[in-house]
Amino acid sequence: MIPYGRQDISAGDIEAVAKVLRSDYLTTGPEVESFESELTKWTGGASTVAVSSGTAALHAAYYAAGITAGDEIITPPITFIATQSTAALLGAKIIFADVQKDTGNIDPIEVRKKISLRTKAVVAVDYAGHPADLDELRVICDEFGLILIEDSAHSLGSIYKGKYVGSIADITTFSFFPTKNITTGEGGAVTSIHQEILDRARYFSRQGLVREKEKQIIKDEGPWHQEVHNFGLNYRLSDVMAALGASQLKRLNNFKSRRKEIFNFYEQELREIEEINLPTCRNYVDPVWHLFPISVDPVKRRAIFENLRQKGIGVQVNYIPAHWHPVFKGVPARGSLPVAENFYRSEISLPMSAALSDDEIIEVSIKLKEAIHDAK
Repeated sequence: MIPYGRQDISAGDIEAVAKVLRSDYLTTGPEVESFESELTKWTGGASTVAVSSGTAALHAAYYAAGITAGDEIITPPITFIATQSTAALLGAKIIFADVQKDTGNIDPIEVRKKISLRTKAVVAVDYAGHPADLDELRVICDEFGLILIEDSAHSLGSIYKGKYVGSIADITTFSFFPTKNITTGEGGAVTSIHQEILDRARYFSRQGLVREKEKQIIKDEGPWHQEVHNFGLNYRLSDVMAALGASQLKRLNNFKSRRKEIFNFYEQELREIEEINLPTCRNYVDPVWHLFPISVDPVKRRAIFENLRQKGIGVQVNYIPAHWHPVFKGVPARGSLPVAENFYRSEISLPMSAALSDDEIIEVSIKLKEAIHDAK
């Protein structure tokens, strides 16, 4: 089976991890700070906090943004459920805005329609690695005094109008799951253009512990003292995982180039097949392609998908519209976000990773053509 995504681990990655395993620190050591420093080179200089997963990054970001019970956040439905669940667990009400037909990203026109007096934040998701329309969303957020949060689980290293993702929204989150643009095994990060927001995310992800003497309220304890002003959680990234991430970052340019090669190959091979619609790339973005999402006839989507799986091609569907999950209890109702729902009904993600060989991507295109033909 050719998987739709896989990690690319080098001998250098293995040695970086082995070096930490031979050291005195498996966690709470120097590697995390080093990894965070290296990440800033890919976030336009914005400081970062490394955490244990992309979900942890979202939870910390929403906490740092001050999201609390009764607040509303506006999100797209085409995303993994963590985009919504981590805010809902803080008491927020999830408001869905429909997406753009071509990119699958949240539609700024639809966002404006959903703003209320309770709206606290707008959440953009960079679907497939293609950044959302951040300038338009920035204008809306500034007009209404809202926080712009960017879920960039797919887009570390992507560039929007000359700026790296991470340097534009108020808060940006990343994921380092094995299928993502780099991996730490599990892991994620929060970055912010506002230092006070990033500080809140850091404290929250470190169990709320205040170790700096000048910030402590209790003044008469010894040098061992640490205290908690606000509750947090243990969302630390270990030194072992951070070492892998730092090693992976050294190859992110190569990963980006390889993903673009695969994207261009698929585009060249499939552009003449009228039964397939290919993904869009706006001329003002330079994505790191996390997915290669195609759309097919929704009536034939399942047959094509199962045919490809039977042929050993590990296609995937990304994603079931989040508001369809039973946890939302039918609110909003099916049919209320027609662009997103139609996007989902026809979408298939082809294998996409820097670790794919030329032979594998050729095989994917051949088998896809066969599956399209079989579905006629």
